[in-house]
Order: sequence, then structure tokens, then C-alpha cells
Amino acid sequence: MTAPSVLVAGGGIGGLSAALALGRAGWPVQLFEKAQAFSEVGAGLQLGPPAVRILQAWGLGRELLQAACLPQALVCLCALSGQELARLPLGQRAVSVYGAPYLTLHRADLHSLLLGAVQAGGCTELRLGCEARLEGHSDHDVTLSWPGGSASGQALIGADGLWGATPWLTDGPPRATGHLAYRSLIPIDAVALAQRRMQVSVWLGPRLHVVAYPVRGGECLNLVVIVQGQPPADPQSWDHAALGADLQQAMQGACTALQDLVRAAGRWRLWTLFDRPPMRSAQDMARGRMALLGDAAHPMLPFLAQGAAMAIEDAAELGRCLVGLAQRPDQPKALPAALLSYAQARWPRAARVQQRSRRNGQIFHLSGPLRLARNAALRLAGPRLMDLPWLYGHRVAL
Repeated sequence: MTAPSVLVAGGGIGGLSAALALGRAGWPVQLFEKAQAFSEVGAGLQLGPPAVRILQAWGLGRELLQAACLPQALVCLCALSGQELARLPLGQRAVSVYGAPYLTLHRADLHSLLLGAVQAGGCTELRLGCEARLEGHSDHDVTLSWPGGSASGQALIGADGLWGATPWLTDGPPRATGHLAYRSLIPIDAVALAQRRMQVSVWLGPRLHVVAYPVRGGECLNLVVIVQGQPPADPQSWDHAALGADLQQAMQGACTALQDLVRAAGRWRLWTLFDRPPMRSAQDMARGRMALLGDAAHPMLPFLAQGAAMAIEDAAELGRCLVGLAQRPDQPKALPAALLSYAQARWPRAARVQQRSRRNGQIFHLSGPLRLARNAALRLAGPRLMDLPWLYGHRVAL
């Protein structure tokens, strides 16, 4: 690996996207991932047109469409009655209005796609089994260390998530939000015919909501149930049978079709949701030769389905700000300014998405008269309320 290089901490979707964008911008990259091997983890995710446009610009459009599903609508339903409240057309409308499709896919499929592109690019040295931590930084370089080694580079991009070692710019530890997310991946053959739809379905109920959408070419249904509640002292001690029983208890009162869908899941995984306050300035995202990306900078609750998309957008903007800089004679002085430009471009949008995600969490879980008012508003003006041009129409210059 020849200098100058950029160090990237974290080998998830954000870290791989950063490595790919930096390589395209002319930078050698050293990427550090604490896991010993990349493995299939997580469940489904949603990608709106801005992130899809970026992946297409990176030459991944064909492979992305092969791995993804193209839902034809986003549908809101009442969790208690099962009645449809509102519908936002996606499919061809997303392409016509926003220039790219709205996709759903398995997280591991997107990760594999990005990993293959990074390896094919030849600009990134992947170092697995390295739980790297910030050792030091100066006006000239940044150093990471891990048991048995260290590495220095001209910049450090922290992309190791909410609980990573590099979110040194944030204030305080992550906070529990009071939400529990149950996730399951169901073979489509185990799902009732009425639920086998090429759409994103969102059921809204008192103190809970449920999201379902197809992944892996329609072979599986990704199911997420988010309820309000306190986790046990040791969430890792929960077994899958106990999780299923607790979830069935939380789902009492839901319509029969929704309860049947939840029962179709044979295996559950549980996440306790944490977040941090929305960013307040570019200083929350970059300082000197260090910058944060994705959840390390702006962890997001899943109520707007933008976590992966924001990380990809971050990476594209990072690459744009650093393009051609590696070989410039003024690189030592120009690099901190470029990282600050990246943060200035990204933090207002990311903070807005953080805030809107929090707000959606409150709206989705309303009860009593407020729930009835929300449902009435969706019936009256659902497509206008659900369509978000500021979110889906955003473009990162590439």
C-alpha cells in the first residue's frame, strides 16, 4: 500500500461504500474490520432513489437490480382492523419522478455487492480481525492501533457504527429509546397468499408498528415488529421461544391477518434500539484529519428506513470532496478543509433525517384519539403525507 492513504474503520455497508468511493476518487485505502470474516448478517433494508442513483453511478446498477425487489407501493394499514389507510405508488412512478427505483433487498446481498466492487477496484487493503482504535493524530497523519500492530494514514474515516471505537466526536453514550425491534426473514411459501405482495406494508397500532416487504427476488418476506418496552437486564439471554411468546403478547389486539403473519415467522432476532441526539453542526461529523460516516456519525431510528441510504450518500459526498486530492502538492493542507466540506454538505440533511425518524416513531405508535386523528389524516391525504420530495429527490453530485 503506497502513501498517501486513507484509513477506514469498519467493514459494514458504510465502510465498504466509503472505501469504494475513495478508491474511485484516487485514494489508496486501508480498511479495518474487527470480525475475522465477512458473514451474512442482518435482515432487510430499503433503498430510496438517491442511494440507488449512487450505486448505479458506481457501475452496480445491474447487479443491484438482480439482488433486489421493486415494490410497487408503500401501503399503510391499521394494525387493529387491517384496513388500508393510504397508498403511495412506487414502481415506475419513483423512476419517473425521482430518476431511480425504490428497492428492497437483504442487507447481506448489498454488503456482498459492495465487497465485490471494493475487491475488484484494487485500491483497498482489507484487514479483517483488526479491532482498530484511534492511537493518535497530528497535523500530518492519523494512527490506528490494534493488538499486535498499527497503521498511519493521511485521514481516518470512522464507519464502525453506533457502538464503534471511533465515534469520538459525539456527546455521551448512546441512549435506549424504549423500542424493541423483532426481526425475522420468512420463506415466502410460509406466508399466506394475501401477504405475498410486491409492496412495503406498514401496519400502525397503539405502541407498535409492523413492516413487511419482499427481499431476495421475492423468495423471502422481511418482517419487522417494533414495540415499546424495556429490555431485560441481559437481552442476549433471551431464547427464540421466549421472544416469540413475548411478541405474541405484545400483538394482542392486532387483526387476525397480522397475527397470522407474525406466527408464520419461525425464528426471531431482537434488537434494542439506541440512538444519539441529531447532529448540530459540521463539527459533529469532521475535525482535522478525521471524519465520521453512517451510524458512527448519525445513528438513525428505523422509522424512515434511511440508515443504509444515508451511509451510501455520505460515502458519495466524501468521494466527491476528496477526488483528485491524493496527488496534489497541497494535499497536506487541503485534506482537512476537504473533510470539513464533506461534513458541511452532509450534516444538515442527516440531522433532518434523524429528527424526522424520531418524529415518525411517535406518530406510528399513537394511541387513543390521536391514533384516530392520524388514521383520518392518512385516509384524507395519505399520498401527499407519505411522499417526501426533499428525501427522495436529493442528488449527490457524482
